[in-house]
Amino acid sequence: MHRSPFRPDLLEGKVALVTGGGSGIGLGIARGLMQYGAKAAILGRKEDRLREAAQLLSDQTGQACIAAPADVREPAQVERAIDEALSRHGRLDIVVNAAAGNFLAPAAALSYNGFRTVMEIDAQGTYNVCKAAFEKSLREHVGNVINISATLHYGATPMQAHACAAKAAVDALTRALALEWGGLGIRVNGIAPGLIANTEGFRRLVAAGAKEKLEKRIPIGRFGRIEEIASIAVFLASDISSLIHGATIVADGGAWLDRGELALLAEE
Repeated sequence: MHRSPFRPDLLEGKVALVTGGGSGIGLGIARGLMQYGAKAAILGRKEDRLREAAQLLSDQTGQACIAAPADVREPAQVERAIDEALSRHGRLDIVVNAAAGNFLAPAAALSYNGFRTVMEIDAQGTYNVCKAAFEKSLREHVGNVINISATLHYGATPMQAHACAAKAAVDALTRALALEWGGLGIRVNGIAPGLIANTEGFRRLVAAGAKEKLEKRIPIGRFGRIEEIASIAVFLASDISSLIHGATIVADGGAWLDRGELALLAEE
């Protein structure tokens, strides 16, 4: 069982916006932030699942959570969702970009549309949310931006040209926004998870026959857990990390140190 060292009121009075908040890492991060006192608004494309998740989060944490349906690729939808969050919660203090798209495909067979879609969700979507949140709240109230990246582009990963390009762009955006917005009191950081068990990405990217071999090649000997990524997000969203700015924290148990393990992702 994962136990957190944070005090219960660490984020009391804060308001968080989490994209991809209806499932997986996004849902886990929203839960983590709310467990320490934050109110939340979660964004996602699937309205029914999003509303179920918002109710679940409220029931589990006792904090207010609203569902704000939006496709992060569409700026107008993002702006409407943020307006809804502001109308209910009054401000934004924490923005987490966890929405992502991915699938396995060799570059030679990757369609133009497939490449564009992943770039639009991960890179363009992250910018859309950052831009809208800045214009509508962060410029005035300051706060923290946390962009969820990956380690796929630390070298290269087979069958992941689209995701490598998208996550590299997210990391570059994190650094650029940190440079430009730091003087305004807005901290911008990232988290680069490795393989996190019980997520959609894990199910899509790791073939059943490769799991045992892949896990053995991770230096700490296991896959990550959603709640561990959530704890890093809580850390970055709090004043504990006040000197951390423009960084992307790698959270993969040291797997990125040995890129050979990624060849196992597509094994049958």
